[in-house]
Amino acid sequence: MGVQAVADALAQPELWIAAFAGGAFGAALGALPAFIFTGFMVLIGESANILKAELAGAGLIGADAFTVGITGSIAFGPVFGPHISFAGGAAAAAYAARKGYMDTGFDYHEAKNIAHALGTKPDVLVVGGLFGILGMIVRQVSFGFAMPWDPIAMGVVLSAVFHRLILGYSIIGTVRGRSIFDMDPFETEEMRQTAEGGEVVADGGVVQKERLKVEPWLPHQYKWSGVAMIGLTVGILAAYVAVTTGSYFLAFGISATSLLFLNCGVEQIPVTHHISLPASTAALAIVPAAEAVPMVPALLVGAAFGISGALTGEVIQRIFYAHSDTHFDPPAAAIVVNTFFIAVLAMAGVLPQAGWVPLP
Repeated sequence: MGVQAVADALAQPELWIAAFAGGAFGAALGALPAFIFTGFMVLIGESANILKAELAGAGLIGADAFTVGITGSIAFGPVFGPHISFAGGAAAAAYAARKGYMDTGFDYHEAKNIAHALGTKPDVLVVGGLFGILGMIVRQVSFGFAMPWDPIAMGVVLSAVFHRLILGYSIIGTVRGRSIFDMDPFETEEMRQTAEGGEVVADGGVVQKERLKVEPWLPHQYKWSGVAMIGLTVGILAAYVAVTTGSYFLAFGISATSLLFLNCGVEQIPVTHHISLPASTAALAIVPAAEAVPMVPALLVGAAFGISGALTGEVIQRIFYAHSDTHFDPPAAAIVVNTFFIAVLAMAGVLPQAGWVPLP
């Protein structure tokens, strides 16, 4: 770990080339559809790993009979790694909106429309590819220096900060409620007139679009009580899945795949991967590696981290999403914060281990 590890990783030209292609592909599909494919790949990869462990445990195959790398190399690698494909897609949407390419009738700023596929426009794909490379670099630096959080989620977060800075968007936006946490203007449907995308019209002005003064990340998932309740529910379920299968990531894959319904327009579908990943990780971290995990304590820990993940995501969306013009991903930021909590608890000796979370 350290400078040499980062230098060795970044010295691989195939990683740069693949990251560019992954970011461009994420832009072509759209950030959210690309992330849903991440979920499918995690489900496939973790299911294969669980099957391998079951067969090896039954003595039907040797422990080294075959290697399954779908989760690490495909789901979390250059093809569908969120720090590459999702982050590249989000940056490409911000660019396309700035250029006036997007006119979908989206309720919020077009740059927030991460469900929209951006197709084959070359400059848009190049932007996605460049931000795919940026996400790869952030991940390699974070992992190489063993920074105590999820390096992939940190790639998503910092990519969003950079696309706002580079493309001329505000980091937080203009707060139009009583405070940065105030969602009342959304509930009362208070509107504002904005220059959407900077598209110039014949009289020298810009196209005006009426937008809500405050735009919560999920209109059906922002009230504190509901957020906490879905955190409790999914946290328990994620811990149960983790303890039953031994997989840190299977519950995350289930959560990510469920977003297919949201992308298809099914109303009220909650977003939960920032709940399930910290919950399943913490549940398996309550005992030393290779020891049997007691179910009830794991469920209680999962519930606590589920609530923490959900509420952290809500705090972050109120600061970085609701008042801004581009997509800043609350789940990725919540995963960074809550995996940092897990790492701190492990370093302090409260948890015997941190699971997959890097420790310095």
